[in-house]
Amino acid sequence: MVISQVGATTVVTQEKKSIEEFVAVFKAKYASFEQNNIIVNLFSLDKLTVQGIVPFESFSNSSKTTYHSFVIVTDKLNFDDIPAGLDVVPTLQEAYDLIEMEEIERDLGL
Repeated sequence: MVISQVGATTVVTQEKKSIEEFVAVFKAKYASFEQNNIIVNLFSLDKLTVQGIVPFESFSNSSKTTYHSFVIVTDKLNFDDIPAGLDVVPTLQEAYDLIEMEEIERDLGL
C-alpha cells in the first residue's frame, strides 16, 4: 500500500496485495487520513469484483458525513453494478475532478 498526500486529498494505492489484504490494511490505517478527501486507487488489480469493493462503502459513508469525498479508481467493473453509496471512476484524473466538483458543491451549500 502506498499512501501519498496531494493537498487535502490522500491517495491510497494498492500495489501487490489481494483486495482482502488491502481492505484489512486500509481499515487499520484509515484513522490517519480520515479527515481528508480519499482516493482509493485499485487500478493495478487485474481481478476485481463488485463484492471486493463493497467493504469500502462504510468508509465512503463515514467520509461523506464529515463532508469529505471518497472515490475508488478502477476500470475493471461494470459501473451499472456498483452500489449507490460508492463513487467509482475509471481514471485518477476523473477522481480528482469528482472531488473538485464535490468541494464546489459543499462550498455552495448544495
